[in-house]
Amino acid sequence: MGRAAQSRGSKYATKRLRRAILLAPFSSKWGETMRSAYRILAIIIAIEVVIQAMMIVFAVAGLGHWVDGGGTLDKAAFESEDLSFTGVAGFMVHGINGMMIIPLLGLALLVVSFFAKVPGGVKLAAIVLGSIVVQVFAGILGHDAPYIGMIHGLNAFVLFSAAVYAARTARTAGVETPTTVAA
Repeated sequence: MGRAAQSRGSKYATKRLRRAILLAPFSSKWGETMRSAYRILAIIIAIEVVIQAMMIVFAVAGLGHWVDGGGTLDKAAFESEDLSFTGVAGFMVHGINGMMIIPLLGLALLVVSFFAKVPGGVKLAAIVLGSIVVQVFAGILGHDAPYIGMIHGLNAFVLFSAAVYAARTARTAGVETPTTVAA
């Protein structure tokens, strides 16, 4: 094979690759991949909400156990870096998950929703992201206004439910339902 023929072959392969990359968002395989990504992100968000609940209960239970054992909790102890009890890591995990990881997952879900071809997927992703925003602000403001903590707890159920519903909607979006013909 001559050099000119080889060059034409590589140019043709490059052209095919460019075309495949440009048309990928319009292929059915791409839609299936995005739908799977949407479903997996929604499931991860729901799991993260469960982890959040577990971590805050672990932290508060550990703090209560520490106080029962003679530990004293006041503003100075709370702000001290030497505060150590079983469950203290729960506060850190709850904060990191709630302030960084879950918001990033919610944003990723919204971006993926535009390509996932899930009926109502963008709306569901926006609801998930909106409830994440409410959750973050309620968590921050709950330190100054404890009653907002009730909104934080209630909204966790809303976020979990919305994420599970989004995942279930994505699971059934690609499934064709058989139709029966009346005789």
